[in-house]
Amino acid sequence: MTETGTVHDYPKGLTFEKVWAMFQETGQKFQETDRLMKESQEEFDRRMKRLDKEIEKTNKIVGGLGNSIGGLVETLFAARLWEKFSAYPYGFKRAYRRLQIFDDVHSRELTEIDILLSDTEWAMAVEVKHEVKKTDVEYNLKRMSLIRKYPPAEARGKKLLGAMAGGTVSFEARNFAYESGFFVLELRGESVDLIPPPEGFAPKEW
Repeated sequence: MTETGTVHDYPKGLTFEKVWAMFQETGQKFQETDRLMKESQEEFDRRMKRLDKEIEKTNKIVGGLGNSIGGLVETLFAARLWEKFSAYPYGFKRAYRRLQIFDDVHSRELTEIDILLSDTEWAMAVEVKHEVKKTDVEYNLKRMSLIRKYPPAEARGKKLLGAMAGGTVSFEARNFAYESGFFVLELRGESVDLIPPPEGFAPKEW
C-alpha cells in the first residue's frame, strides 16, 4: 500500500491507459450495435409500410375487378332477357337496369333492382350474382318485400314476380329459390338459360 491509494498489478504490458482505451472501444461497439439495431427496425418499419400500401393497392384492384365482373354478368343477362319467358303468359319487352328503391318519407335508398323486366301487366325483379348462394336467395326475399312496398314507376300497379340469375347457381340455392317462388337463370357458355323449374312450381306474386 502507498499513501495515495491501492496499487493494481496489471498483466505484463497492460497499462491503465490501454484498459481505458479498451473500455472506450467496447462502448463504441455497443453504440454501433444499438445504431444498427435501430436502423434495422426503421428499415423493417419502412418495408412494412410499403407492404401495407401494396396490399391496399391489391385490394382496390381486386375489388374493382369484382365490380367489373358483376357489371359484365348483369350486361350478359340483360340482353334480351325477356325472350327467356316466351313460354309464359308475360309480355316482357323491355329490361331496365340498376333501378333504385327509395322510401316515401325520407327518400332514403333502400335497395336496388339489378334488372327489371316489365310489360303493361307484369314486372319481374331479377337479382343477378356472379355466384348465387342460398344466402342470396334469402336476401332477395326481403328485397322483394321492399320493392312491393316501394315500387319504382316501371313496376307500380303491376303484378310483381322475382328471379335469381347467376354465372353459377348452387344446387342448394336453386332448390331454395324454387321453394321461394323465384325463377332461376344461369349463364351457360355464352348464353343465358332459364333453368326448367320442377314439376308443380308456381311463381310467387308479390
